[in-house]
Amino acid sequence: MLSAYAQLAGSMVLTGANVAVAKSLAAALPIPLILGLRCLIACAVLLPLALWRDGLRRPGRGVLWNLFLQAAAGTILYNVALLGGLRLTTALEGGLVLATLPAAVALGSALWLRERIAPRGWAAVALAAGGMAAIVLAREGEGGGSAIGNGLIFIGVCGEAAYVVLAKRVSGALPLLTASLGMQFFSAALLLPAWLPAAGAAAKLADPWLMGLLMFHALTASVLSLLLWYGGLRRAPAGIAGIFTAFLPATAAAAAILFLGEEPTATHALGFALLLASMLLATWPSRSRL
Repeated sequence: MLSAYAQLAGSMVLTGANVAVAKSLAAALPIPLILGLRCLIACAVLLPLALWRDGLRRPGRGVLWNLFLQAAAGTILYNVALLGGLRLTTALEGGLVLATLPAAVALGSALWLRERIAPRGWAAVALAAGGMAAIVLAREGEGGGSAIGNGLIFIGVCGEAAYVVLAKRVSGALPLLTASLGMQFFSAALLLPAWLPAAGAAAKLADPWLMGLLMFHALTASVLSLLLWYGGLRRAPAGIAGIFTAFLPATAAAAAILFLGEEPTATHALGFALLLASMLLATWPSRSRL
């Protein structure tokens, strides 16, 4: 089970680091273009890998519909809301708003998948979400953020939580590479009408730094993090997997401080301490059985 935990944590660390990358990209390129090119790059990488490892497999209608919904929630809703919100608020504060994700995933797992979450798991969710939410409120009190921007990012949280639950619902129905390719294909198809009119802005990618950011964003957010997440979900319940989404806001905040020069406060240290306590609380029962 520890390897599954490592995969889930690694996926969320990459996703959190991409908050700072996405903010830099959103300042230079249209949001639909960023997402469209990201999905196309991911498809170009995943297609030969899926053919090599998995062969040609035709998913059932129910699995295809689930992948479509995952693309709509986890790629379109999450990323459009996140990138739009990051244009209005700081990456640090936006990352902290994402701290509501573990609670949203746990609630969705309990209501939709009928998973029973132990009291220790609920306590871990409350510790992570409550501690990080307190940081967000403290930041709002200092006037450093945007209520509209934070609201957009919270809408993105709802989309990402739906993606986590949907991914768990069909976990194991398809090989990892095929499932990831299917989601990226549907994402590219959904985004096509929006990003083609903005294709002219792709000329800005002649800047090697901007192109490097886009490639990193595509390969980590749309390929590696998906593979890690699907891999971890094969053995970890969605409710416990939701706990590991707490790595996302922690990494996002750290990236904003280290790479974007945004200023931390003492409350961030408290939040990270609560987050660490949450992770230990969530994984302690499993560790004791190993």
